[in-house]
Amino acid sequence: MTTNTATKHVTDARDFGRVAVVMGGSSAEREVSLMSGKGVLDALKGRGVDAHAIDGIPALLDAVRAGHFARVFNILHGQHGGGEDGVLQGALESLHIPYTGSGVLGSALSMDKVRSKWVWGTLGLPTPAFIPLPRGADVHAAARAVGFPLIVKPASEGSSVGVSRVFDEKNLDDAVALAHRYPGDLLVEKLIEGDELTVSILGREVLPSIRIVPKGEYYDYNAKYIAEDTQYICPGLEGTAEAGLRALALRAFDALACSGWGRVDVMRDRQGRNWLLEVNTAPGMTSHSLVPKAAAQAGIDYAELCWRVLETSFDREQGGAT
Repeated sequence: MTTNTATKHVTDARDFGRVAVVMGGSSAEREVSLMSGKGVLDALKGRGVDAHAIDGIPALLDAVRAGHFARVFNILHGQHGGGEDGVLQGALESLHIPYTGSGVLGSALSMDKVRSKWVWGTLGLPTPAFIPLPRGADVHAAARAVGFPLIVKPASEGSSVGVSRVFDEKNLDDAVALAHRYPGDLLVEKLIEGDELTVSILGREVLPSIRIVPKGEYYDYNAKYIAEDTQYICPGLEGTAEAGLRALALRAFDALACSGWGRVDVMRDRQGRNWLLEVNTAPGMTSHSLVPKAAAQAGIDYAELCWRVLETSFDREQGGAT
């Protein structure tokens, strides 16, 4: 599923100039970012790109201000130094340095799960019922209003960090304590029981969906980054169901002003209804990650995927991304 795109197609690696691959950082997702960054860096260098690793935002901005780089491949994950919340994007725009991924608005909206869901709800896009929980709010009242089973999670983290599934009230306080280890507010969200799917977007191309089947009961941090027994079925659906899921993912991506590339996570309930969970604007690029798996199904190998993501940084130079 593809729509027209103005992305510049590069045939000579020199056209990219000197590229900073920014990774690591200081968020809760630092280790995943380092794994992703190593893969991206090796792939770009293998294709002849003058790419260099930079750890974290302060070092990157010092190097950019010194004129060392022409563009940035952002593979930082998370917020508060993670480079996925709009802060880095604003700094790079002020310095007129093109970068991969969504702009300030798309990054900030996508990182904030509460506001993402407000936007989707306003547009009539399906997302599970939820209640935001500022610190000090009555969690038990919110949980009773949403109804069990439910999810408790930080409002602005990724990679399943701080997420708990809660099936009765006696386990609620432990779930809240786990989520409170991370900065920011929380939310409780209705647990959708069914299949977990994800849809990757590259430029304006929507890649085949992936249905995730962990060996354990849930697709948690261990299943995402460590275990070798998680099954990835791609495409995750067939026929009109697959087409409908991809169309919904692109609408959700556009609704949050996202651009460049990203990944939309969805639950599909037992009745075949899709429910939007979140958008990742700098998805993982590790050996276990989902975007490379979807790209491979579409005939795009890992090195080509990294190249094409880097190409989308030219859209920002041309004023085509928000």
